[in-house]
Amino acid sequence: MHDIFGITPWEFSALAAAAMVVGFSKTAVSGANTVSLAVFAAILPARASTGVLLPILICGDILAVLTYRRHAHWPTLWRLFPAVGAGVVLGTVFLGFAGDGAVRMSIGAILLVMAGVTLWRRKQAAAAAADTEATQTRSARVKAGSYGVLGGFTTMVANAGGPVMSMYLLSAGFKKLGFLGTSAWFFLIVNSAKVPFSVGLGLIDGRSLLLDAALCLFVVPGAIIGRACVNRINQRLFEQLVIAATVLGGLQLLLN
Repeated sequence: MHDIFGITPWEFSALAAAAMVVGFSKTAVSGANTVSLAVFAAILPARASTGVLLPILICGDILAVLTYRRHAHWPTLWRLFPAVGAGVVLGTVFLGFAGDGAVRMSIGAILLVMAGVTLWRRKQAAAAAADTEATQTRSARVKAGSYGVLGGFTTMVANAGGPVMSMYLLSAGFKKLGFLGTSAWFFLIVNSAKVPFSVGLGLIDGRSLLLDAALCLFVVPGAIIGRACVNRINQRLFEQLVIAATVLGGLQLLLN
């Protein structure tokens, strides 16, 4: 695996800032950590970056669950898990055969697709918000299979399942707290389940965990800031910045 400690102080600073974005995204704007994904994949080898980022995401998931644990909608989660499991298996098989270049290009392509997904999600958000609790159940069942497989694959290959699941939950009519609570439990369970696969693929080892131990410290202030801002943030402007950064990150990975 890449010499994790070969990064420069500037590169570590960029990774620390990306870790703060993870914490912020988990408690304020789900899916914003696509920016973190681009930073990690730009500084570390693409395959290694997915293994280093995973424990940091789990740290953010734990903080999110502690904050929003009472607001999860478990019927939605149980509908999603089987399809997500299939997507994780497909992603594991892909990572087992793909080289670093293929993974890097795949992450770049996924980032660009996720940017498009986020743009579409924003356009649909107003209509989705008008859905009632009673009418969302049937559509959720229909969507759970396709969104679940895509979310499982993207989260395994690139830790980029956030925008997929954000689109699914918003289209199902979830309000802010239900959205954050359901998303928090979903990613804590799914990301934790990915750990054995990542260890088996050699993406997580002792050196990567030492780097994680340092970077996880930066997740906490990001989560605190996110919790303080969740009711005040101009989400439209922030999502525009996230989309722009995601597109730039995806293009950088594809063109290098």
